[in-house]
Formats: sequence, C-alpha cells, structure tokens
Amino acid sequence: MIVMQLNNINKYFGADLILSKIKLEVHHDDRIAIVGRNGAGKSTLLKIMAGQTPYDDGDIFKPKDVTVGYLDQHTGLDSDKTIWNEMKIVFKHLIELEQELREYELKMADPEIMQDKTAYQQLLTTYDQKQNAFQQQGGFQYEAEIESVLQGLNFGSFDFNTPISALSGGQKTRLALGKLLLSRPDVLILDEPTNHLDIPTLRWLETYLKNYQGAVVIVSHDRYFLDETVNIVYDIAFQSIRKYHGNYSYFLRKRAEDYELELKRYEKQQEEIKKLEEYVQKNIARDSTSKQAKSRRKKLEKMDRMDKPGLDDHSAKFSFEIKRKSGNDVLKVDHLSAKYGALDGPIFENVSFRVNRGDRMAIVGPNGIGKSTLLKAILKRIEYVDGDIMYGTNVEFGYYDQEQSTLNSHKTALQELWDEYPLMPEKDIRTVLGNFLFTGDDVLKTVGMLSGGEKARVLLAKLMLQKANVLIMDEPTNHLDLDSKEVLEAALADFPGTIIFVSHDRYFINRIATHVIELGQNGARTFIGDYDYYVEKLEEETQIKAMEKVEVKQNKQKQASSTNKDIQRERRKIERRIQFIEEQIAEHEQTIEEMEPQLYNPDNVNDYAKLQEINDTIKQQENALEELMEEWEELQQEIESFD
Repeated sequence: MIVMQLNNINKYFGADLILSKIKLEVHHDDRIAIVGRNGAGKSTLLKIMAGQTPYDDGDIFKPKDVTVGYLDQHTGLDSDKTIWNEMKIVFKHLIELEQELREYELKMADPEIMQDKTAYQQLLTTYDQKQNAFQQQGGFQYEAEIESVLQGLNFGSFDFNTPISALSGGQKTRLALGKLLLSRPDVLILDEPTNHLDIPTLRWLETYLKNYQGAVVIVSHDRYFLDETVNIVYDIAFQSIRKYHGNYSYFLRKRAEDYELELKRYEKQQEEIKKLEEYVQKNIARDSTSKQAKSRRKKLEKMDRMDKPGLDDHSAKFSFEIKRKSGNDVLKVDHLSAKYGALDGPIFENVSFRVNRGDRMAIVGPNGIGKSTLLKAILKRIEYVDGDIMYGTNVEFGYYDQEQSTLNSHKTALQELWDEYPLMPEKDIRTVLGNFLFTGDDVLKTVGMLSGGEKARVLLAKLMLQKANVLIMDEPTNHLDLDSKEVLEAALADFPGTIIFVSHDRYFINRIATHVIELGQNGARTFIGDYDYYVEKLEEETQIKAMEKVEVKQNKQKQASSTNKDIQRERRKIERRIQFIEEQIAEHEQTIEEMEPQLYNPDNVNDYAKLQEINDTIKQQENALEELMEEWEELQQEIESFD
C-alpha cells in the first residue's frame, strides 16, 4: 500500500532551483534513507513530505487517514511539564477514555439506574464497548510503553518527575524523538535522529525502527545506522533523485558501478560521434561518397546525445603528515581517575591501558561516562586527576575538540590558520583552506558565521598543519557530511602516527580502529580489533555467561538426583504440595464466584462500605489465587524436570 507519493516536485529558493522533478514513493512498510551532500536539499525534501515547507510545482498524494510524524534535526522539547507528563500527552485520548470508564462505573452503581433495567443494560453495553476500545488501543499498556521508550533513550536513571526545562539541549532532543515514536504515525520522518545518542541507545533505536509498524524515512550521516535500518536509498544529486534498492553500503557500490557504466556509454557514444563527424567532413564534397556522408549526417542529427555523467564528489582533499616519529611506547595510563571538582565523586576510576606507535585506539562507552574527560586528562587540560600518565619519547599531540572551543568566533577562517602559522605565505594558507572547500571570499567569513561542518573543516585544517605524531580526536565525524567523513577516513588510514579517538560513529570506528577501549566507571577494558570485533566479543561473553548459568543449573540438578530415593521423596513432597494448592485454588475460586454477584445485588447498592468490603475480599482472593497459580506452575515445571 502506498502511503505517500511525490510526483515531479520542484522547489526553488529565490531563483535557485534546489529540487527538480522529484519522484518518490513511500509504501507502508518501507525503510527509506535520503542521502546526498550537505546543501543537496535532503532536509528540504523531508520538510516538504511532512507538510512543513511548501513546494513550487508537482503533486503529493497521501490518503486522508495516513498520519505523518516529523522530527527536525534541531528539535528539542520546550515544555514546562515533567518528563512523564509530557510523554502522557501522546495518550491523551486513552486517558480521557479511561476517565469516561470511571464515570460509567459510578453511574452503574447508581441505584436509580440499576432499577431501570433498560437504562442499566444500555449503560452496560456502552461500558463494554468503551472498555474493549480502551483495551484494543493499548489502554492497559501505554504506561509500560512510555517507560520502555524512556529506558531505550537513556532516561532510565532519571526521575520521570524531572521538569523538562531542567534538561540539556541534547536530552530535550532525545525526548522529542521519544514523544514522536510513542505517537506511532503511519509515516515516520526523521532528520538526523542519531544526534546526541550513544552507541547503546543507537542500537536500541535500530531495533525499534526495524520493528516499527509503519513507514520510516530517514536523513542521517550515520552510515552504520543506515546499513542496519534501511532497505531503500534515494540519492539527491544535481537537484534530481535516483532510487536504489538496498542499504547504504549497497547504494555506494551500485552508484559507483552505475557511474562507471554510464561513463563508458558516454565515451563510446562520443567516439561514434567523432567518427561520424570526421567521415562527413571528409566525404560530404565527394560525388562518390556524398550520399553516404549525408546519411551519416542525418544519423548525427537524429542521435539522442547523452550528457556526460556527473558524480557529486566535490570533497575536501587533505592528508595528515608528521614532523618526526615518536618512540614505540607512546602512552601508559595506570589507575587513572577523574572528577569534576575536589568534592565530587569520580567520573571514572582505575583506568589503565597502553598505546604503542601506530595504534588506533577507539574509546567507547555510554554518554556521561567520561570519554571526553579521559582525552582531556591525557592532554592535561583538566584538574582533579589521579593516577599515572607516562608519555613516550618525542610524543607530540594534536587535538580535535568536538566542542570547537579552540576556535575564535570573531576571527575569519583565514586568520584562524594564519595566526597559528604567521610565517606561511597568505597564498599557501588560502591553498590549504581551498583543500577544505573554502574558496574565494569564503576564507573571509568569521568563524561565528560558519556552519558546524565548516567549523569542523577549519579545525581539521589546523590539525593537518600541526603535523603532530599523535592525534587525539573527540567525535571528529560530528558535523561532517558523508563524503567528508570518507575523506577523513582515508586521510587517517594513511596517517603514519598514532590515533586516540572518541566516536559514536560505528562505521568510522570499523574503518579506523585497531583497538577498542571500553570505558566504565570502575575501569577500562581493551579489545584488539574494530567495532564489529568488539561487539562479537561482547556477544561471546553474554553466551558464555548464559552457558555458565545452564551448567550451574545442570550441576544442581545432578546433585539433586544423586540417589533415586531422594528424587522420589522430593517428587512426592512436591506432588503433595500441588494437591494442597489445587484444593486452595478451588476454594478461592468458589469464594470469588460467590462474592461477585453480591456486587450487583440491589440490597447492597446503597451500602458503599459493604460494596468496598466485598470488593476488597474479591481482590484478596484474586491475589491469593494468582500467587497459588504461580507456585503451581513452578512446581509443575519441577515435576517435569524429574522425568
């Protein structure tokens, strides 16, 4: 079933054509990624699909009953409510229906209505209908669903009564995502949903989206996330769009293959055109060959000439070099701990690891565990650090700060580099900036005017000029588009020094890392391999623990069955207990059966205390019955284990 269709959509910003003749279909179970360079129009297209931005030409078809939910990449909940109350707004209709049910229950207890059998029966019928609707719409599960989503988005340790106004910008963005997920629209449109998410939360979101009952349309720079979640990719380039069936990795391969094929077809046609033109030029004036030349000229005139295929690959071009090699031992960290202040508890403690020349160490862990703090501790940029940090011979650090705090917002891009390297000619500084896509007057823009991606490129340019032999990088792929990430990966892959980095970009970690350091509050563990290897080892540990539990259980069973007499004695004991429980169950069921009619007895209608007493008795009986049933099931399983 098609839930949305775009047909020949055009969008202009002023006189500039941004999107041209866009055709796109969304089916009810599609998982779609929209990719393209920064500025290609991805976010604009999402806003058009969500009805947030008008379009200039074309048509959008959508069934009237199809709902659309949209998450802007800059969205953050701005609310004076608590976390819990804000999430409950999504289920306002269920809360109102629940209130209606309570009101109907009060009416059903009204003696006057009970005496009117017709009115009472109508009331019962309406109540049953509303209760069924409440149940079918998830009325008994919505609170558990809210809690599940909040847990998944890393709010498990929060007091849900915390005011949203007290949260950080990143936390408000995660809450906006959570609220949208809970609303369950038919078409879920997400613009950069992975911002502010750590790796465990990313994995939860991937699972959630895979199981989502509806269509999902995503713009994201997280390639690992796209590989895990989407099965269709729409590529925007040169204002037009092309569809690929597969995940992001498949799209990259297929796009490269298509480009090579189209280029060969174009070159072949150009060769044919050249031959035809040369033949016409040489033979058109000869009587003996004029007829053939005219025929070829007509062929040229009728030929449907191909445009030269383009590849939107205008990316930064750079590489990292070093002034001199470091020693083989680059860094030794022993029993390191850090805290924010003298009176605060430790962020992390007892962290130890080794770094050798040429290592690529990825530091991973949940948000707030202190990954950025660890990098700053290594660089001696923070106080309140205990433990030993030993540096190797000739070690020179270059630092990439994810907060971009080392940039001066009042300086131009040109000044940022030139002030650091005043002896370099202006021409050379401009050439470096040109390699990072700053051309012409772009170099005269102040840092405060630059986008996050542009600031990132300025930082990378400064880092490149530093020629340090150890790069300390905190979230280096943040703000970079997909092409820039690939260029950075290529530059780091060829870097002759050592890299220590923090990243949530699992694709990037896989490309770069030789080691993964898992940071926890009480220490760190080092895994020799990339991210996939790290995940594999974690899964192995989980399996080993599960096997150990099974072995312990089996050993206990073997010990318990050491003699047949012991087994038979234990079995008889359990059977006697089962018989006793079954007798108790029968008594409780009989009591409930006898008490329930008394709730509707006209003699008791006006006696609220009596009704409350009856109701309490029934509840007690039901609770006792439930406990007995649970014990009965456990005992039955024990009996079965003897067989």
